[in-house]
Amino acid sequence: MAQPALLPDDLGTPSEPGLIAAVVYAGGQKIRDIAIDHAREWAKRPGHFVWIGLHEPEPALLARVQAQFDLHPMAIEDAENAHQRPKLEQYGAAVFIVARTAQLVDDHVAFGETHLFVGRGYIVSVRHGASTSYTTVRQRLEACPTVLSHGEHYALYGILDFIVDSYMHVAEALHAKVDDIEDRVLTANLTRKDVEVVYDLRRDLLRLRNAAGPLVDVCRRLEHAEVLSIEPSMQPMFRDVTDHVRSVESEIDTLREVLAFAFEASIMWNQAEQNTTMRRLAAWAAILAVPTAIAGIYGMNFEHMPELKWEYGYFVVLGTITAVCGGLFAIFRRSKWL
Repeated sequence: MAQPALLPDDLGTPSEPGLIAAVVYAGGQKIRDIAIDHAREWAKRPGHFVWIGLHEPEPALLARVQAQFDLHPMAIEDAENAHQRPKLEQYGAAVFIVARTAQLVDDHVAFGETHLFVGRGYIVSVRHGASTSYTTVRQRLEACPTVLSHGEHYALYGILDFIVDSYMHVAEALHAKVDDIEDRVLTANLTRKDVEVVYDLRRDLLRLRNAAGPLVDVCRRLEHAEVLSIEPSMQPMFRDVTDHVRSVESEIDTLREVLAFAFEASIMWNQAEQNTTMRRLAAWAAILAVPTAIAGIYGMNFEHMPELKWEYGYFVVLGTITAVCGGLFAIFRRSKWL
């Protein structure tokens, strides 16, 4: 395929903070890196589309991108501020998508955001917070010109699929932690530190589900071409992303149930041990009550009491105490209280 003539002064992607890549594609092939200020002209060429990747860009850089594609000011404001809920909004012939991202950072789940602007001839991705670079997605798609020839819609699918795959990777890592907690419950009581781990895991799983869940509606609308004119051959791909999201939700729900059962089992185990301890204490208290009562009676120091002058009285009392205590011990032992 012949390479189109370059635009005047188009010297490729400049090195500037926040700009990861700005590339133009045609027929599934990478044409070249471009400057932001020439993106509009490249996007208007038939059969071409521009893919711009940004990471926590400055407002000035976003304003330049906005000027190139006439992006809606409200969508730009959302992309600047981040901390948006997952959603899909349509602005004329373009759509704005917010997706939450997740990855493990220092053995904890960290969440970020990706904002996607998609319109005829362009896709712009804006990453905030914890998010893996989409360079991997770009390289994978560039290695398959046939699928990349579908244009910006296939790039959108690739990014959403990558985000959902990252959910699954995080869920699998949390699964290993949940299995460890479950095994520990079966061998010993949960410590305070274990309980804190259970709480953190349940919180992370809930946040992960809240991040993944809204993508079902986003992909459904894309699958049915409610907001973008997606060719029929592309629609099953967004259905596949929806299926992956539901698999993630199912995995998360399962892990949350396992943690709930583990916590309940630990509580029941502690209650059982407490009941056993209480029974033992009650049994020993009943046994010790016998000599205490008899000694208390004979310790009242009254002058006229039975058997005070009997020379065998002491031994009889001791024998009685031993017999009664021994009988109670045997009864409690037979009842497994001791």
